[in-house]
Amino acid sequence: MDNNVVRIACALIIAFLIVEALYFAPAVFEPVAFALFAIALVWPLQKALQRWIPRGLALIVTVLVTVIIVVKLASIVVWGGGLIAQWLSQNFDRFQSLYVAGTQWLELHDIFIVAMVAERFNVIWLLRVFQEVAVRVNTLVGFSLLVFIFMAMGLLEAEEFAQNLQSLGNEANGARLLAAIAKIAKKFRRYMLVRTIASILTGLVVWGFCLAVGLEPAAAWGVIAFALNYIPFIGPLIATLLPALFAFAQTGSWETALFVLATLSIVQFLIGSYFEPLFTAKTLAISPFLVVFSVFFWGFIWGLPGTFIGVPIAIACLTVCEQFPGSRWIAVLLSGRAPDDKPAPPETSIPGR
Repeated sequence: MDNNVVRIACALIIAFLIVEALYFAPAVFEPVAFALFAIALVWPLQKALQRWIPRGLALIVTVLVTVIIVVKLASIVVWGGGLIAQWLSQNFDRFQSLYVAGTQWLELHDIFIVAMVAERFNVIWLLRVFQEVAVRVNTLVGFSLLVFIFMAMGLLEAEEFAQNLQSLGNEANGARLLAAIAKIAKKFRRYMLVRTIASILTGLVVWGFCLAVGLEPAAAWGVIAFALNYIPFIGPLIATLLPALFAFAQTGSWETALFVLATLSIVQFLIGSYFEPLFTAKTLAISPFLVVFSVFFWGFIWGLPGTFIGVPIAIACLTVCEQFPGSRWIAVLLSGRAPDDKPAPPETSIPGR
């Protein structure tokens, strides 16, 4: 049998086993993936602090700063979600009457909703969705604590790991892996910087628009748009549909709901299709197809956290493939770049240097 066929078969079997392990043991692998992602983001702060204060103190300061930022952002999101849930509970009768009127209109036009579907997708179901989101937010506390523990341990051993990696096996392969790690960290920081700026801009525009058209609660919709923009494709879709649904509930006008839907869709399209590519340029080098696939694939594996971490994982995999001649064709195929674009020369420093 051809050796190439055997290698491909072995690679597929190994990939299948890895996916199975990731799917059935998310409690083990999911916090590690988020911790590695966080290490890449905060490493420059850790490195800068080590120049002025002892290493252990620099680690404590870095972790504390990260915790404060995450807690502050999470509290803002919870506040926005709480406002929407409160408004929903106070206007429950309005949603119920619109739901009944919509069902009757459909039946008058010979469009009958199956009883099982009607029973599930009613206003009570919508209220339960918001309650379920609140429960999930509470469970994130324990998950975040585990991520911070892994992050602190990783920051403590980052330099030793880089030195050990370079000393093991083939020196050229070690240098390539170090270059890949440095490049991955740089891309992660670029990715999060652009997404954060785009999320802030989206939240401000959505808040201003909702305030102008009188959609309540305007500030909460801006916060939700800001938070959901971190999840490619799925997040902006939800942040567009929900305000349109609430606009219809508040005004009872399809025209207003369609206007809100169209305007927010244009906002999301302009920021996602013009602003983000303008600032990321070709530094991420990832095709749109791979972005969509990563969001849905890792969403299937790890749920909502997977939709957030999916694109960074894809970026990391492509960057590693780019460093080795045998797998470089994968990076070229899924990079989204023109054939005459040349990749940047590899970096040999550890993350943050």
